[in-house]
Amino acid sequence: MTAQSPVRWTDPQQQELEERVAAAELAWLSMDVDVQTLRVEIDNFALIHHQLLGPLYARLDELEALVAEAVAARTGHPEDLRRAAEARRQVDELPDLDALFDSVREQEAAPPPPAAPARVRPGRDAQRIYRELVRRAHPDLSTDPAEQQRRAAFLARVNEAYAVGDAAALEGLSAEWSTAPEAAPGADSPDRLEWLRRRLEWLTGKITETATEQVRLEQTPMGQLLALAPQDPDRLLEQLAEELLAKAAAQQAELERLLGAPAAPAAAGDGHRQPVGDNGTDPTQPQESHTMFAQIPSTTAAAVPADAALLDVREQDEWDAGHVDGALHIPLGEVIARIGELPDGKLYVLCRVGGRSAQVVQYLVQQGRDAVNVDGGMYAWEGAGRPMVSSTDQDAFVL
Repeated sequence: MTAQSPVRWTDPQQQELEERVAAAELAWLSMDVDVQTLRVEIDNFALIHHQLLGPLYARLDELEALVAEAVAARTGHPEDLRRAAEARRQVDELPDLDALFDSVREQEAAPPPPAAPARVRPGRDAQRIYRELVRRAHPDLSTDPAEQQRRAAFLARVNEAYAVGDAAALEGLSAEWSTAPEAAPGADSPDRLEWLRRRLEWLTGKITETATEQVRLEQTPMGQLLALAPQDPDRLLEQLAEELLAKAAAQQAELERLLGAPAAPAAAGDGHRQPVGDNGTDPTQPQESHTMFAQIPSTTAAAVPADAALLDVREQDEWDAGHVDGALHIPLGEVIARIGELPDGKLYVLCRVGGRSAQVVQYLVQQGRDAVNVDGGMYAWEGAGRPMVSSTDQDAFVL
C-alpha cells in the first residue's frame, strides 16, 4: 500500500475569490471584444454611408428647398416664405458645372489624397485570436507599472491589426506573447487575497463602464441604423438608396406640378438654377426651372453595348449565382477602396435591381468618372435575354 501525499489546504475564502475574479475577467474581456468589434463596424459603416448616400441626401435636400420656394412663390404667405428660407439654409449649395470641372482639374494637379479606408468586418478567426490576446496581455492584468507599460505597447499593436481584420498578423502576435510573464501575486503569496479583493472591485467597475459604452454606441444614429441589418449592411444601403431615389422622384414630380410644366432644359451655357420664390419674379406667372442636380446617367439593359466595360457591385453569392462574363466584380462596400482598379472610359454599373449601382454611379460621377447605371440591374439584364454565366456548374440565375 503506497503512502499518499497530504492534501494541500486551500483557504475557502481565497478559492471563492479566485473563481469570482476569473469569472469577472472572462465577462469583462468578452464584453470589451464585443464593444471593440461594434465600434469598428459602426465607424466603417458610417464611412460608406457618407460616401455613397451623401450625394442622394444632398439631392433630396435641394429638391425639398426648391419645392418650398415654389410654394412660397405661388402663395406669398409669410409662413411659406419662412419655410422656404429655412429649407434653403439647410442646403449646402453645389457649384455649377464649370466650377465643378475647375475643381476637378485643381485636384488632378494637386497631390492625390490618401485612399479612403475600406470597411472592415473582423472575421471569426480574428475575433477569436483578439479575444485571447486581450485576455492574456491586457495591461490591467498586471500590477507592476513597467509590465503595464510593456503590455500597453503590445496591445496597441494588437488593436492595430484587429482594426484592419488582419488575422495573420494577430496569429504572429499571439505566438510572440506566448512567453510573456505574468505580474500578479502568486497563489501562495500573502498578498494574493487582498489583490483578489481589489481586482474584483476593479473588474466590477470595468464591466459597468464597458456596458455603458456599448449602450452608447448602439444608440448613436449609425448604431441604430446598423442594428436594422447587422449581418447584411450592404443590402441595407441598397434599400436606403432606393427609398431616397423614390423620395427624390416624388419631390421632382411635385416641383414640376407647382411650376405648371415639366422642368425645362437649361439654356446653352447656363449652369445656374433659375431663381424661384421671393426674388423679384412675378408669382402669378408660371415659372420654369431646371433641376440643379442632373439625373443619374442610366440606360436599359438592352442598350448596353456588347463590348461595354461592366462593373458588378453585388455580393459574392449573388455574383456566383449569375453574372455577365467579363464584368469586373467589386462589391459595393469595396468600391471606394478599390477605385483604382476601375478601367478608364465609360463604365456601366450593375447590381440586382439598380439601387446599389445607382449609389456607385452617383459617387463615380462626383469623382469625375464616366459612369452609367443599368436600370433594373441583373433582373433587367436577364429579362432582356442578355447572356449570363455562373461560378458553379449550375445554370446562371439572378439571386
